[in-house]
Amino acid sequence: MADSLDLVQLRSFVAIADCGGFSRAAAALHLGQSTVSQHVRLLERRLGSELVRKEGRRTQFTDAGERLLVEARRILSVHDEALERLSGGAQQSRLVIGSTETAAEQILPGLLAALRDAYPRHGVRFHIDRSTRMTEDITKGTIDLAVMLGLDADTPGRRIGSLPLAWYAAPGWQPPARGAGWPLVAYVEPCGMRQRALHELAEAGHRVEVTAESTSLEGVMAAARAGLGVAVLPCAGRQPQGLVERTDLPPLGPIGVHLAARRGLDLDLEAAALAAIEAFFDSLAPRDPAVGLTHRHR
Repeated sequence: MADSLDLVQLRSFVAIADCGGFSRAAAALHLGQSTVSQHVRLLERRLGSELVRKEGRRTQFTDAGERLLVEARRILSVHDEALERLSGGAQQSRLVIGSTETAAEQILPGLLAALRDAYPRHGVRFHIDRSTRMTEDITKGTIDLAVMLGLDADTPGRRIGSLPLAWYAAPGWQPPARGAGWPLVAYVEPCGMRQRALHELAEAGHRVEVTAESTSLEGVMAAARAGLGVAVLPCAGRQPQGLVERTDLPPLGPIGVHLAARRGLDLDLEAAALAAIEAFFDSLAPRDPAVGLTHRHR
């Protein structure tokens, strides 16, 4: 049996995913990059598996790393929530920022940096979850701000931009023979992207078969990389690791990016978060006008 997992090491591991690499994770955690690397090596030693690979400048999680990432998020969430309950009012200065997994890697690093610059005395904890569940958390006030993706007007908060949706599959993946069920990899219901994919494939005359489903982004991408089918994911000009875009399927259109705040949240804090996300869209749009990234200033 593996030794106990260290919470500090798990935080470094999750930060690598949320921030998009070792150096950004180190900056977000106020640690040296060598320390973050050491945390990963210790986790690999405890679990007896390679968790992260470097491919040039890119960081890629192995299958074992993706499984650990799912469990690490759960462990840290339970720990932090218990700590807040047990410490009473001691954690009042902590900001809880929610985000869907599909938005986390691209948007959270800039949001974290902006909030830490504007509110250096506030701790920040991220809560990664489905949009449907974060809607309840925002209503209850257990999350201060949430970055969510939505395809309809019922998505809470203000729509501040959009990301194009695209089809992805493993390199070399081949479509099924005519008349065979079209394999789709998707999030479990409820999921707007899944419903959009089913609709567009049906409109194109394809009979769809959901061959794999997952509650996590890591699970959806792992199934697609394994060649189990095509997946629908938002795109911000950077291709998901281990997958290629399929342009031989119907266009999916964009998905909205929404920022929701709990009732009573400091308006200046909400404004700082809004500015950070708008800066994210501003940094992307000039690079490739054809990508279709849009945002709205309020």
